[in-house]
Amino acid sequence: MTVTTVSLPALKAIKNSVIGNRTAKTALGLNEARVASLIECINNPPSTAGDPDRTTTEIRIEAAHIIASLSYGSPEALRTLLRLEALQALLYAVSSSPSSDPSDLKAALARALRALASAIADAVGPSQWGLSSTISDVRPEAKVALEYLFQLEALDVYMPWLLHPSTQVNTAIAQLLNATVRNAEYRARVHEWRPPADRTREAKGKRGWERHEAGTSPTRQGGWITRTLAALLEHKDSQLQEAVLLALACLVKDNDGMAKRLAKSPPGRESVLSMSLSLAKSRSTDLQLAASLCATNILRACGHSIMDSPAVANEHATTITIMHVLNRIISSETGNNQARTKACFILYHLVADNRTFCQLAFERNSLAQLAHLINSITPNEKPVEPEDDEPESVSRLREAALTAVAAISLFDLDIRTALMEDLRLLPAIQTSLLNRYAGVRYAACQCVRALSRSVSALRTNIVDTGLGMAVFQVFMKQGENKQVLYAASAVVCNMLTDFSPLRKTLLEQGCLSRLVQLLHADETELKLSVLWAFKNLLYKATSELKHEVMSAVGRDNFKMLLVDPDARVQEQALHIMRHVADGVEDVEFLFSKMGCGEDLLSKLAQAMESENEDVVLQAMFFLANIANSPARQKSILSHPRILSKLRGCLVDAKVEIRRPAVSCVAELARQNTLHHRELQEAGIVATLRHMLEHTTHVSASPTIRFGAGRPMGVEDDLEVQAKARQALDFIEQGPVET
Repeated sequence: MTVTTVSLPALKAIKNSVIGNRTAKTALGLNEARVASLIECINNPPSTAGDPDRTTTEIRIEAAHIIASLSYGSPEALRTLLRLEALQALLYAVSSSPSSDPSDLKAALARALRALASAIADAVGPSQWGLSSTISDVRPEAKVALEYLFQLEALDVYMPWLLHPSTQVNTAIAQLLNATVRNAEYRARVHEWRPPADRTREAKGKRGWERHEAGTSPTRQGGWITRTLAALLEHKDSQLQEAVLLALACLVKDNDGMAKRLAKSPPGRESVLSMSLSLAKSRSTDLQLAASLCATNILRACGHSIMDSPAVANEHATTITIMHVLNRIISSETGNNQARTKACFILYHLVADNRTFCQLAFERNSLAQLAHLINSITPNEKPVEPEDDEPESVSRLREAALTAVAAISLFDLDIRTALMEDLRLLPAIQTSLLNRYAGVRYAACQCVRALSRSVSALRTNIVDTGLGMAVFQVFMKQGENKQVLYAASAVVCNMLTDFSPLRKTLLEQGCLSRLVQLLHADETELKLSVLWAFKNLLYKATSELKHEVMSAVGRDNFKMLLVDPDARVQEQALHIMRHVADGVEDVEFLFSKMGCGEDLLSKLAQAMESENEDVVLQAMFFLANIANSPARQKSILSHPRILSKLRGCLVDAKVEIRRPAVSCVAELARQNTLHHRELQEAGIVATLRHMLEHTTHVSASPTIRFGAGRPMGVEDDLEVQAKARQALDFIEQGPVET
C-alpha cells in the first residue's frame, strides 16, 4: 500500500488492494495526502515516458477506479473524499473531457461519478429499499455535496452524457439518476433541466417584455429527460435497459404528467409502459425487477381515484401482469435474497394505500406467497435474541415481506382474518418484534397496526397471543429507533380505544407517562401519533381519566399545541379539547385547568380563522361543546372574533363545519333569551333567515353546496336547515320547553 510516487503499476496495486477490502479502504482513506494525489491524477496526471498519452489516460482510469472503490464500504474514506472535494474534481474532469478522449476513460469517469454520488445519496438518505439501520456520520457533509450535484451548473455537466455514443457512459449516468434522485425537489430539477443550447435558443426567441409561461415549452416538465431515456430504452443492451428503467421509475414517482406520457404510445412507437411490461418477462431477474418497478410507478403516479375512470388503459390487467412477475420471484426457492427483497418492496409500492390493488394481491395469491416466505425464514421455537447472528440479507428479506403484508392487509377484514387464521402468521410477526434490525421491528409493528384496525382481532387474537403487549414493550423501550417508535405508537393508538381490552392494562403499566415523554419528540409524525393516542384515550372517557390526562400533559403544553406551526398538530390538539369538553361539568373543569378563560377563547378564535379546514372543523366542534355550558355562553357572546367567524362559517364553510356551527348558534339562542342582541349585531340572525330562503327547492344531498343560480348562503342541508329554523324560533318566539 505504501507508494512514494504515482505510477501506473502503483495505482493498479492500490486498486487491487482496496477492492472489497474495507480495512484497506479505511487505511487509505485516513491518509489525506495519498487520497489527494489520487484525486489530482483525475485531472492532472504526472508526465510519463514512452507513450505519454496512453499512459496518462490509463493513470486517470486507474485513479477513477480507486475513487469509485473508496466511495463505498468505509465512512472514513468517504469523509476524506468529501473533504478533498472529489465530487467537484470528477465533475470538472467530465466537463473538460474533449470528444477525442477515449470511451474507456469517459466510462471510468462516469462510473466513478456514479459511485461517489450514490454513496453520498446513501449517506443522506432515505434508503431506497426499506428502513436504513444507521445514520451516517458524514451526513452533514454529504447533504452539501448532494445539493451541489443538483445545481444547474452540475446538471449541465453530466446530463448531456446521456446522449454519449458509449452505452457504458449512458448506463453510468442513468444509474446515477436512479441512485441520487430521492426527493421531490431533486426530481423536479431533473424534470425541468434542458440542454444549455435549448435554454439559450428559447431565451433569444423571447422579446424583452414577454413573459414565458411555465409549461409552454415542449422541453419543459420532463420533456427532454423523458424523450432521452425512452430512446435509450430501445437499445438492446440489457444493462442499459435496466439502468434506464430504474431512472424512469425514480423520476416518474408522483408525477402525473410524466406518467401519462410514459403510458401513452407516441406515433409509430411503443409506450414506455408497454415496453416495461414486455421487459418484465425477460430472462434476467434484475431486468424483470427494474421493469416491474418502472411499470408500478407509472401506474401509481397516474392521478385518479378509485371512483374515476383509470388513467391507464387495462389498469387491472397491467396490475395483474406485474403481480405475476413479482409472485414468481418471491416464491422462487433458488432466487437470491436481494432479488426477493426488491420484489417484496415493489409489491408494497404497487398496492400501498389502494384498496382495489390490495384485493387483487389477495386474490392473486400474493399474500399467501409472502406468508410462506416469512414463515420459512423465521424461527418459531423462540424469539430471535439480539445477539443472534442471522445474515443481514435474511433480515432485509423479512422486513420487505412484512412490509408488503402490512400494506395488503390494511383495508379488508377478510384479508386480516386470513392472515391470522389461515396463514398463521402471528407467531412470526411476534418473533420479528425482537429482531435486532430496526427495519424488521418497524415492519412487524406495521403488520400489527393493520391487524389492530379490526375490532374482533383487537379483542381476541392480539390479546390472546400476547402480540399487543409485545408491541407495547417496543413502544416503552428507551432508545428505540424513532421510526419503529412511530409504528409502535400507531398500534398503541388502536389499543387505547374505548373498546380495547388492553386499554386498562396499558395505563397501569405506564403508557400515559410514555406518551407525555414522546409528546416532546422532534419528529412531527411521532408527535401526531401521540396526539392521536390521547384523542382515542379521551373519547367518551370518565372525568377521572380526563383529569389524569390533563394533569399529566400540563396546561402549558396544551396551550403550545393549540398554536403549533403545524396545522395537523393544531387539529389534533383541538380534537382532544373537544373530547375533554363533552359535558357541562367537563367544560368547567377544562376552563379551570387551562387557567385564563379569555386566553383559551382567543386561541379558539385564532383556530377558527385558520386557512386549514380541518383545524376550523375541530375548532367549531370544540366551540359547540363549550356553548353547552351556560356559564361560558356569555363569554362567547361577548367575543367579537368568535361571533364574526361563526357567522362566516354559516355562510360559506363546507357542510361538515356548518353543522356544529349552527348547533352552537341554536344552543346560544336557546339559553340566552336576554342576549339575542349580540347575535343580531353580529349579523347571525340575518344570516339564519337568509339560509332558510327558498328551502323548498334545495337538494337533500349533504355534499352539494350550491345549485345553479342559487344565491350564496342559502342552505341545502336538511340537518342544518332544521337547526337554523330552531335557532330562529328561539330568537323570535323565546325558548321552547324541552
